[in-house]
Order: sequence, then structure tokens, then C-alpha cells
Amino acid sequence: MTGDKDALAAQLAAAVDDAISDSARHDWAQHLARERVLVGRQGIFSPRLRPFAYQLSFRPPGTAGAAAPHHATWTELQHERATAHVLRATFGRADLEQVAHGRWMFVRFPRAYLVQDLPVPARPDRLVIEIADNVEVDTEVIAGVRRLRERGFRVAIPGFVSRPGQRRLLPHTDFVKIDVRDLDVEGRPVVELARSYGALLVAEYIEHPWMLHQSRDLGFDLFQGNLLEPSATLDRSAARLLRPVG
Repeated sequence: MTGDKDALAAQLAAAVDDAISDSARHDWAQHLARERVLVGRQGIFSPRLRPFAYQLSFRPPGTAGAAAPHHATWTELQHERATAHVLRATFGRADLEQVAHGRWMFVRFPRAYLVQDLPVPARPDRLVIEIADNVEVDTEVIAGVRRLRERGFRVAIPGFVSRPGQRRLLPHTDFVKIDVRDLDVEGRPVVELARSYGALLVAEYIEHPWMLHQSRDLGFDLFQGNLLEPSATLDRSAARLLRPVG
């Protein structure tokens, strides 16, 4: 039965493909060539405030680099499309080092990428998998994270506040990010818990000098925020397309 369904799906796909005229294909190719391919990039810095890595984020095409709506309001499909766009704009195009400069790049991954429903670029030397904060952590996600780490990928948790799912991920995590705006409430205990399995701690959303001083006093390893470097928008439109990532 499954074979019959697969054959029918293949026939339908072929019929749809045949129905698209050459002129329509040409017009679509020209549209893609004209559309700007944008990606946001913000530095993550060492204690001496030297660039250590970059955070990559989605920027909608054709918006002159305007930031996308905050990811907390996105649907799962929007998360998947945004991540796919970031991966295509970086790993799917030539001249990757114009973005990476020899450093790791943090990209937020929704559930589908963690459980092998969607392909992950085979670049553990450059890609850090940051688990999107709306991912429900279950045995399937834990197994997926383990597989990715076995392939050599580093894994990051953003916005750590000691939720049960976040605590389950700690043994499988290389970086733990904590929003410095939460430190007045969470304080040192959550910092100590975050480092309990040896992960490097990233202080994020550093907007003022006192936030940097506070996070240094608490022993954070890495620092990220607009005080250190506002997010910039890179235009990857001119970079040559490579084969699909994965």
C-alpha cells in the first residue's frame, strides 16, 4: 500500500512539474536572482571582548534589512522557514568565510531539525545548533541532540531559567545562554546550575555597561548584546548558490 502511495505521489509531482511552462520557470529564476538574500549577524565575545562566534538570525528578503517579528510569536512552520532561510543564505552559498571569519555560527533550530525531519548542513566546524526556546524537550529531542553531538556539532540552550526541559538538556549542551535581564530574579543559583555540566556560559542581551560588569562578576565566559555589537544585516545575494544544504 505504501509503495502504491509513493508511486502515485511521484506521478502527481511529475505531472505538476510538466505543467509548468519554460517561460514560467524562467520568470521564477529571474525573480530569485533579483530577490535579496539577507541574514542578521551579531558577535559573541570573549572576556577580552574579542570576537569568539556569531549569532545568525532571519531577515526577510526585500525589507532593507529590517528585523523580523520576534521569534516568540512565530508558528512552528515560521520557525522552520526562518531557519531554512538562514542556512541557505550561509551554508547554501559560496564564500561562507565572509560570514564566519573562521568562527562558529549559532543558528536557532526548531524541533524538525533536531529529530531528523529536516536536513542539517554537515559543517560541525562552523555550525552551533541553538535549540529554539519553544521546543518541547522529550525523549525524541534528547535522542536527536545526542545524534547531532555524535556528528561533532556543538549545542546551545538560549534563555536558561531552569525549566524542566532545559535541565534535561544540560548534560548534552556545550553553551548555555542566560538573559542578563533575568539575573536580578534568577541570580547566582541559576548560573551555578547552568555551569554544572561544564558548559560555557553566554551572557546575552547586554545593553548597558553595568550588565557587562555584573555578568563578569558572576563568571560568565562569553558575552553578547547591543552594547558590544548591534546586529548587522549581511546581503548574501551575490554569493554563488551551492547544492542544497544537508
